[in-house]
Amino acid sequence: MKSTIVKFTAKPEHKDTFAATLKEVQAATQKEAGNKEIRVFVSKAEDNVFFVYERWADKAAITAHDNEPHTKKLMEVGQTALQSAPDFYFLGDTNPLPDYSKSANPEDKVFIIFFIFKLKTEFREALLEQFEDHITHTRKEEEGNILFDLYTVDGQEDTLAVYEHWRKESDVWDIHFNQPYAVKTGKLMEEAVIGDLKQYMNFVTEI
Repeated sequence: MKSTIVKFTAKPEHKDTFAATLKEVQAATQKEAGNKEIRVFVSKAEDNVFFVYERWADKAAITAHDNEPHTKKLMEVGQTALQSAPDFYFLGDTNPLPDYSKSANPEDKVFIIFFIFKLKTEFREALLEQFEDHITHTRKEEEGNILFDLYTVDGQEDTLAVYEHWRKESDVWDIHFNQPYAVKTGKLMEEAVIGDLKQYMNFVTEI
């Protein structure tokens, strides 16, 4: 299995057209044999910023996708609609492995986060080890957590990506960040992350 995140920043005047094109591409991509999941999100802070999360059977499936007519259409629309080239993140699994066993309930007001951050590479192994403990506890002990996955990024030793789903926003701020393992992770990240942590946090809504 291979996962990817793609970030698109559209020109404000083209955001609606680009969002519609993303949804068309999502529907076509779901029919590809190698695609296991594709979800499209818009930033809560900037409605012209979009994220696409994908899971694929393997790298060959990603290569095949790149050659599909709907993928080429998206790139053509992007030539006019986007402010800059998309940011592609080809993800590598960490321990514990991604876990999709939980799902949202009808009453949940799902709160979703992409946290893609730069770090001082001398802290990389310590962060991976701490997140292994952090994620294990979060999944087992926090009822508000639906999904919490950490990924490395291929070709970027100084980058890690966290992808999270919560049943409601307060499960993050009022409960999760007050857990001992989260406090420990937070202290380590204050040392390890380059710049202000807030700049890397993306709160999104699925579209």
